[in-house]
Amino acid sequence: MLPDLDDVLGSVRVIALPLVTRFRGITVREAALFEGPEGWTEFAPFVEYDDAESTRWLAAAIEFGWSPSPALRRTTIGVNATVPVLPAADVASVLARFPGCRTAKIKVAEPGSVLVDDLARVRAVREALGAEGRVRLDANAAWNVDEAEHALRLLASFDLEYVEQPCASVDELAELRSRVQDLRIPIAADESIRRARDPAAAARVVDVVIVKAAPLGGIRAALGLVERFGKPAVVSSALDTSIGLSMGAHLAAALPDLPYDCGLGTAALLAADVTDDPLLPEDGQIPIRRITPSPMLLDRWSADADRTAWWTARIRRTHTLLQDM
Repeated sequence: MLPDLDDVLGSVRVIALPLVTRFRGITVREAALFEGPEGWTEFAPFVEYDDAESTRWLAAAIEFGWSPSPALRRTTIGVNATVPVLPAADVASVLARFPGCRTAKIKVAEPGSVLVDDLARVRAVREALGAEGRVRLDANAAWNVDEAEHALRLLASFDLEYVEQPCASVDELAELRSRVQDLRIPIAADESIRRARDPAAAARVVDVVIVKAAPLGGIRAALGLVERFGKPAVVSSALDTSIGLSMGAHLAAALPDLPYDCGLGTAALLAADVTDDPLLPEDGQIPIRRITPSPMLLDRWSADADRTAWWTARIRRTHTLLQDM
């Protein structure tokens, strides 16, 4: 059942956390945190997302705060390092923030960047991880089919685990997959699943599905989609605080199969968090546990009055949309 708006807003705290480096074009990550009967939860759709899309994020936050999580099948989750678009010379310092991680996801194709810099960054990661490390790419749907094929033929020599969302549309993903079959690089879908009206359409034409608890409407909704897809799944984050990462970790722990490391180590990209014991990677893994924020850190990283009002209004609007569903 949907809790009353007053129950949601009664404990809400809006925070603004600095990042270690620019990521997705931002240097500060904002989120709204509130407490339900099951514990603290997080509502943090990116600011450019409209209310309709943000409604799924609120549904996920309410589920995690008001409903017991599904049964867990594991107590820790293997995670990947995440390498933003940055100079190759900075790769080693980023990887050092992910101790023990033997998988790295590298952002490529960011607007304003060039392929030669992507190549240098991927080469630096491969050299740092060695031949036994696993290297995956994330283009965030930035390439067209020709650009993606050209880039993958240049990058294939780095023994890629998979490439995530190389193109935007399902048709483009299908065409690219047919063009690069000889390279044996699996294709994964993220945006084509979490932002689609029909996520199964993308799942049918790719090899790996990326699932995120909050954008998909919660842990149970994501579990249901993975069951429908019948494809290997990777649970990833949306640059969450440790509270949001805990939601993703509970999803990953509930999946019947988890063949890949997950993108749930991104607390390492935050220069601050809301807990004294954040979900940072240790020996390449994070534990499955709920997070209770520190009152002192909530105060330290509290957003200003204008941003708090903006997020509160957003919760009011999305709660109304949920009521009408």
